[in-house]
Amino acid sequence: IVKVAMADPENKSEIGASIPGAVAAINVKVGDVVEEGQTVITIEAMKMETATSARMAGTVKEILVAEGDTVKGGQLLMRIE
Repeated sequence: IVKVAMADPENKSEIGASIPGAVAAINVKVGDVVEEGQTVITIEAMKMETATSARMAGTVKEILVAEGDTVKGGQLLMRIE
């Protein structure tokens, strides 16, 4: 059994998957500066793509998934500082 880290909804520096699906695109890399509301990851489910946005401005500290990975709803995808 693999334990999956879940994003803390109260912590704006943690970006979680809004829906379960497959990571279709990662639009940033570690070290990139992002603005609040900027699309950072796109998740595909049932042929529909959903943009996942940064909830705060900052610098991408860590990316925990890769394109093609299957993710659960709420799974921690990225950290911003």
